[in-house]
Amino acid sequence: MADTSSYDLVVIGGGPAGYAGAIRAGQLGKKVACVEMERAGGTCLNWGCIPSKALLKSAELYQKMLHADDFGFNVGSIDVDFPKVVERSRSVANQMAKGIEFLFKKNKVDYIVGQAQINVPGMVELISGDRKGEYLSTKNILIATGCRARMLPGLTKDGKQVMTAREILDRRDLPKSCIVMGAGAIGMEFAYFLNAFGSDVTVVEMMDRVLPVEDDDVSKFVEKSFKKQGLKVMTGTKAENITVADGKVTLDAMTGDKTEKLEAESLLVAIGVQANTDKLLSNRVKLEMHRNYVKVDAHYRTSVKGIYAAGDIIGPPWLAHVATYEAVQAVNGMFDHGEPRPYVRFPGCTYCQPQVASIGMTERDVKAKELKYKVGKFPFTASGKAVAAMESEGFVKLIVSEPEGEILGAHITGAEATELIAEYALGMELEATWEEIHGTIHAHPTLSEALMEAAAATHNEAIHI
Repeated sequence: MADTSSYDLVVIGGGPAGYAGAIRAGQLGKKVACVEMERAGGTCLNWGCIPSKALLKSAELYQKMLHADDFGFNVGSIDVDFPKVVERSRSVANQMAKGIEFLFKKNKVDYIVGQAQINVPGMVELISGDRKGEYLSTKNILIATGCRARMLPGLTKDGKQVMTAREILDRRDLPKSCIVMGAGAIGMEFAYFLNAFGSDVTVVEMMDRVLPVEDDDVSKFVEKSFKKQGLKVMTGTKAENITVADGKVTLDAMTGDKTEKLEAESLLVAIGVQANTDKLLSNRVKLEMHRNYVKVDAHYRTSVKGIYAAGDIIGPPWLAHVATYEAVQAVNGMFDHGEPRPYVRFPGCTYCQPQVASIGMTERDVKAKELKYKVGKFPFTASGKAVAAMESEGFVKLIVSEPEGEILGAHITGAEATELIAEYALGMELEATWEEIHGTIHAHPTLSEALMEAAAATHNEAIHI
């Protein structure tokens, strides 16, 4: 047998779940190794969350500069160096990846680049990379291999005509036209980005609304905003007969009994994800699965003793911050550092413009459960700070229980929604009521005042509407 190293924990995957789990175990004084196929940070940091936000910031800034005269500036024409826009996003990802590598060293985590396979329980084999053929003996294994973009059958991504989020993040030229298939968070973010820089964008979504997991009021508002920005949005629409040839992509967009032929230079497929399980297990290891994801219990234990799993690999909601939370809880539990805390709720964020952020139940969820509730809404058009900053698009919507007044759900669309949602998240964690949010003095003028006003509006006590 090849060389063998011994560990308290071997983490397979270096994304938000993997690196967080490894670092947490290092903090607890354990001997840890983290094996990552590509680079520390995983998909989120290298090919997802972080570089995409850099691109979106560039798009947002470009749009602001196009309207600089509204702020009193005469800047003339603005030239876009699109390759440089993309290169900046790559440099941001590289900087953050180096930060994770530093944290590994700080917490004495052995960082191994390569692909790992669970040979038998307690034994991990390195099947690629510089240390290929080496075995890692370990008391515990944490699977955190995450997910990758799901591709439509019969389509092959080439990074030019057919792309997923990964390919578009490194594309150095702007497609003149693009069909975005899928109006979830990823599809909507890239649709906004492409359109902001001048690409002709059509969004195709099978569900009857964009951002299907969000509250109906938010979905309708964002769809209206996107259309106002010049995007074509087709909801309740199926894509059939997709053809890639002669430098273009064509498809039949079927909405009800109507069919429209769409044509574009590129197709971005954003229809969901699938678990990364390729070569993860030898034929001697059988884990119980649920809908092609690794099944775990409340302690993140799989069906095989000593093997745990956390993050996207165990299924939805497929969010980096949830993955990190799960991995930390899994490690705390496996090393008897407190009982793993389950999560009841989590914020979800979409970083297009207008931004979207939410936590808890939507109004349709509340109705489906036949709960008694009240709704408070506050538009950013009534916020002095939002108007002064020319960011008055959007609103805050708060759903509270009746008569107790606890927060059931919070939904924000507009400027800095993804930052503002944290107050409501903390409030729900502490079981705060609308009265406690309303009774907390918020600084003026700030966007956060809208959170207080929405709480007050649930009982008709808002001052500014």
